[in-house]
Amino acid sequence: MTAAPTSGFSAFALEPFPELQPGDDLAGTITGVLNRTGTELRDGDIVVVASKAVSVAEKRYVDLADVTPGPEALALSGKTGKPAEIVQLILDSSIEHFLATEKGPIIARHTLGYQLTSAGIDRAGTEGAWLLPEDPDASARSLRDALHTYSGATVAVVIADSDGRADRRGATVISIGAAGVAPLRVTEHGGKRQEETFTDLIAAAAGIILGQRGRGAPVAVLRGIAYETSDEGVAAMLHHRP
Repeated sequence: MTAAPTSGFSAFALEPFPELQPGDDLAGTITGVLNRTGTELRDGDIVVVASKAVSVAEKRYVDLADVTPGPEALALSGKTGKPAEIVQLILDSSIEHFLATEKGPIIARHTLGYQLTSAGIDRAGTEGAWLLPEDPDASARSLRDALHTYSGATVAVVIADSDGRADRRGATVISIGAAGVAPLRVTEHGGKRQEETFTDLIAAAAGIILGQRGRGAPVAVLRGIAYETSDEGVAAMLHHRP
């Protein structure tokens, strides 16, 4: 994990991107957009994909009608204003949680080891919700391999998720899965050595153009970034792994 110099890079969204349906071939859909826009993946590209797109492709949908809130979920719902069914899903998906303020948001340590706002639960209208991919690093590896099959290019994949911080308002973007790129980068200068959460930096860079509210661009390509190849995945840099 030696420091890799990057003096500049480019980033672009894959758009227009069709609305994904549960069970869709995500790599095939990405390839279709590339073909329609006359764009090709190149060796060394990093494909950053919003976690919701992966969740949709992997059918991680939950019907809220099937969720029965318990007493703790009902109490937290009263404090935060979140639907009790969503709160129950947060509790079911996490090991521990706390409120950033008296009214939330709920910051939870997911059973996968990530600390995420609302345990990464994403609302799907008023009737459902999307859970995180069951194994985001495995999802990234599978997507990376499929993209290579479709394109012939050797690329890395980072799965990115919007996330809030307990100390401030607003959302940022972090990595929850990765393949083909080392999750940590070590930089050294002036005798000082620093580990950097490199896939988070990649996710944040892509987050400037990835789809958030009101923008349908769930996939971005970063080009020109120097990186060490690795399939360790994001789980390798977590303090608490399942």
